[in-house]
Amino acid sequence: MTETILLLTEDTLTAADVQHITGLHADEDVAYRVLVPADTEQNMLVSIVDHLSLGELREALDAALGREGRPEEARRTAADALAATVAELRAAGAVADGEVVEDDPLPALRTAVTASPVREVVVVTLPHAVEDTFHTDWASRAREVLEVPVMHLYSGTNLLG
Repeated sequence: MTETILLLTEDTLTAADVQHITGLHADEDVAYRVLVPADTEQNMLVSIVDHLSLGELREALDAALGREGRPEEARRTAADALAATVAELRAAGAVADGEVVEDDPLPALRTAVTASPVREVVVVTLPHAVEDTFHTDWASRAREVLEVPVMHLYSGTNLLG
């Protein structure tokens, strides 16, 4: 019986990310369900701190000046990330599909877990200084409400969050 792995990501997964994730389930009968939130409600202060913690000065300035994308752009960006991630998973030989979800992905995760058997949730994000420190990141929140294992990986690395 095929088991479902929910994969929540804020950006397009790299080939290395896909290799790490599919390597966790090598030789197992799993299918990946990818959820990509459309980041339509960005918190300016949190965004500035996150950018600064990663040394992204231009992006921090853009956030401070309100030059980050609009909701329509966020949905389009999420759809592009979803399509590229599903394509990358399929290129690696995995069965994958997905959808763009609302800015807060927890309701979509809850729905997916109750709709069909889910083996685990894998959350892939960039480091977020504020959310990670105060355990308000998606993975921490999902661990509190879901009754399945939740793994948090940092995008582009093999580091666990």
